[in-house]
Amino acid sequence: MQVIDGPTTQKLLPYPALINALDEAFAKGDSAATAPPRLHYSVPEPFDAKNQQKQADRTLLIMPSWAQDAGVVVKLVNVVPSNSARSLAAIQAQVLVADAQTGAWSTLIDGATLTARRTAAASALAAQYLAPKEASTLLIVGTGRLSLELIQAHMVVRPSINKVLIWGRNQAKAQLLASGLDYAHAVSDLAQACGKAHVISCCTLSSEALVKGAWVKPNTHIDLVGAYRPDLRETDGELVAKSEVFVDTYAGAQGEAGDLLQAVKEGFFDMANIKADLHKLSMTGYQRPKDSITLFKSVGASIEDFVAARMVAEATR
Repeated sequence: MQVIDGPTTQKLLPYPALINALDEAFAKGDSAATAPPRLHYSVPEPFDAKNQQKQADRTLLIMPSWAQDAGVVVKLVNVVPSNSARSLAAIQAQVLVADAQTGAWSTLIDGATLTARRTAAASALAAQYLAPKEASTLLIVGTGRLSLELIQAHMVVRPSINKVLIWGRNQAKAQLLASGLDYAHAVSDLAQACGKAHVISCCTLSSEALVKGAWVKPNTHIDLVGAYRPDLRETDGELVAKSEVFVDTYAGAQGEAGDLLQAVKEGFFDMANIKADLHKLSMTGYQRPKDSITLFKSVGASIEDFVAARMVAEATR
């Protein structure tokens, strides 16, 4: 079995090619690959004896996908919110690729890198269809590993972006991230930053609304990456209510999109009002109404892992 490390995985998944490959796969739908809903388990986090508090539970995800002529891909993920205190990434993952003929496991790919790249590419794919054409300011809410990936991916589909604002609950982390980018700077006032941005991309593990509907101006695109469980959210119901809502997959949104599910529970939204998923967007495109707010909620889909894993495996044969 060949093992592909993180730097190699990143090199083999350039954003322009990966975004195009995802676009083609979503347009094909079920004919691209079989990608059943992921298995989702809550794993209790050990009690924090030092701080005398119960930590947020871990999440174990098992994401399979396959195609008759392209083998089987399985991603195993542990999401560990408490890893931030250990200076480790919250997402710990590996991706296995099996041979189409024999079923033998042939390739092991760094799952954290693959996940970050395909997640950012899916957000950028949505933004390619939904974000204002003239977007020049991007706001990133969150300072984890995914934040830089989202910046890079969004700038591929909207090269008009020339300013990046970065907000995080830890301002030191926001400042550190911004210091490595000539066009970026950290902000402390999230409400003010939301009013300046044309694209707002959230990548946190928050369980409470961070971005409020009252702060977001017309002609803005919202990208929500972080809330992958019903009990998590990054926005309030008011923002969902005033937005044109899109999702990566209907099945994922119905079961796991915390922002939408909580907005439904609060009476702000009805899942029947989702405008389209990535399959429909890739098939038909979208004519953005003037001064609208578009919102893309993703929870991740196995087809994204399949596409990225096959790109890496084929490039390393």
